[in-house]
Amino acid sequence: MRPIGLDDILGRERYGQAREAIRGRIIAHKRPRRVAVGDRLSLVFEDRATVWYQTQEMLWVEHITDLDAIREELEVYNQLLPGDGDLAATLLIELREQERMREEFQRLLGLDRHLGLRVGELRISAVFEEGRQTDEKISAVQYVRFPIDASARQALAAGAGLAVVADHPNYAATARLDEVTRAAITGSFLDAGVADAELHRVRDGI
Repeated sequence: MRPIGLDDILGRERYGQAREAIRGRIIAHKRPRRVAVGDRLSLVFEDRATVWYQTQEMLWVEHITDLDAIREELEVYNQLLPGDGDLAATLLIELREQERMREEFQRLLGLDRHLGLRVGELRISAVFEEGRQTDEKISAVQYVRFPIDASARQALAAGAGLAVVADHPNYAATARLDEVTRAAITGSFLDAGVADAELHRVRDGI
């Protein structure tokens, strides 16, 4: 997927004027890209529009206008984009019982070995970003990738069903993606033009 470039970034004044409208559009855009896996895990599958929005918000909040500093932020956030051979997602561990939060996080240790994407009959293990969990603790925010090889890509193009599967000893759940979510996630992966069009729709409302 093509990285976000300087030409994609709105200047501070223009972004400020359109910020509320853009926020509404990105919420709608993310809705079908968000997948709940049971009651404690959710994934937001990233694309050019979601990563662009995160970048713009960081530039806005931190009052970053220097071009070199903007380039540095782009370098960081572009790492969240899916590549030509994978799907990328932000994984959120959402716990509501504050008094048991530490205990529940401990129960999810090793999650990086127990999450996968099922494409038709194929199972693809998630690859977690390093440094966000250890043998003793796990972060509530994880960044994961699902490598898509030639056979999986062919299956996606042919319309194979998709599901996210957690098979942790302490947490087992399966989320089967409906057609709307499947199309949102695979459309920009299979067709770069879709990813570009979605960014323009979120950024410019067209």
